[in-house]
Amino acid sequence: MVKLQTQKAVIHQAAKPKMFKSIVISFLSLLLTSSVFSIAAAAQANSSIPYKASEVSDTDGLPVLMKHLPDGQTSVGEARFATNVNDLKAVLGDRPVLDLIDFSIGAEAVTASYPAGKLLIVEFTTPQASIESDADFTAKLAEERDGSTVYRRIGNYNAFIFDSADAAAANALLDQVKYEKHIQWLGKNPFLISAERAFVLQTSDLFMSTVIVILIGIGFSIVGGLLVGFIYYRMREQRRAALPTFTDAGGMTRLNLDGFTPDISADRLLNQ
Repeated sequence: MVKLQTQKAVIHQAAKPKMFKSIVISFLSLLLTSSVFSIAAAAQANSSIPYKASEVSDTDGLPVLMKHLPDGQTSVGEARFATNVNDLKAVLGDRPVLDLIDFSIGAEAVTASYPAGKLLIVEFTTPQASIESDADFTAKLAEERDGSTVYRRIGNYNAFIFDSADAAAANALLDQVKYEKHIQWLGKNPFLISAERAFVLQTSDLFMSTVIVILIGIGFSIVGGLLVGFIYYRMREQRRAALPTFTDAGGMTRLNLDGFTPDISADRLLNQ
């Protein structure tokens, strides 16, 4: 009987680690399942966002690029935002210049209709991409010789006016497009002044710094020389004041013709 109870106790103690292990596995499984459902819910919520832009307004969720259209809010309701060339062609038609827009590098576009024509604003992520695309757009439009299209690069915006009957009205509309980006440098703005001006300022600063260091060195030398000379003078005065009689020999060995030189003590002579 005692042996049977001992075996039951051993079995019960061995079952405790297995029970704890099963509880831990169940908890981890529940945590993993809840994480999967959370990620799925977040993905579903993101899929319901109408616009997927790099910059979205906090107030109404619209892309900031749409806010930069002329006439502000009046044109936003009729504007179309695009991140691929097919969406642009669905609104503007099949235009060869649209194929030059490289949306793979993060470019975004917005288009709206105005009395002066159909406005298209393309924003690139870097000035380099905007400059390279500007050269391609200019060459393509010069090749097509389409008088109804007016083009201009404004900051990182590459703006087009399609189907324009009046070039003056189209240019007036482009004048209303403002590249409203605020760039704040952590340090000094390297483009605040020209390279020539920066070279002149740096050279003048180096010259002034060199002159100031030289003048400070000369000043320290003068002050140090005066201080050392004063100390040496005071030591000479104290030594001269300690002499019993005045002599202008300055303590040098001299002939005692006037009897003013003190006698040399015999204990300081050699061989004595």
